[in-house]
Amino acid sequence: MRTPATDRVRAALEALGVHVQILEFSQSTRTAQDAAVAVGTTVAQIVKSLVFLVDSRPVLVLASGANRVDPVRLASAATAATARMASAEEVRAITGYSIGGVPPVGHATPLSIYLDQDLMRFEILYAAAGTPTAVFGISPQLLRDITGARVIAIAAENL
Repeated sequence: MRTPATDRVRAALEALGVHVQILEFSQSTRTAQDAAVAVGTTVAQIVKSLVFLVDSRPVLVLASGANRVDPVRLASAATAATARMASAEEVRAITGYSIGGVPPVGHATPLSIYLDQDLMRFEILYAAAGTPTAVFGISPQLLRDITGARVIAIAAENL
């Protein structure tokens, strides 16, 4: 079932020269665990698109579903004093999407993007496609290239 949100993601990807199949499910893909079950892959291959405010400037972190983002590492990478997760309302205002459906592209506001280095070890990743029931597959190299993401060690230690 196509939605305006998935159509926006598809259009953003196509504008970048990327043609993917958006997979839509009857069950939720809102969490990394839900998405992994729906797709039939590991949680580590799910891309969590998380909005943070670093010194009140919004950035997007594309993290492995198996990792928790370390805000201190993020602040350091962004040369900022502080980093905090954005609220659900802030996420929607900044990206145009609700939590659980935030894609890595096609945001309402241009964002600096950081990519979890742990994602680079996989052949394929699955990222949200605009709704909490849609994802698309993409290689980590292509994801990095189309987003202009900076690859960093972002995972919190001792999970």
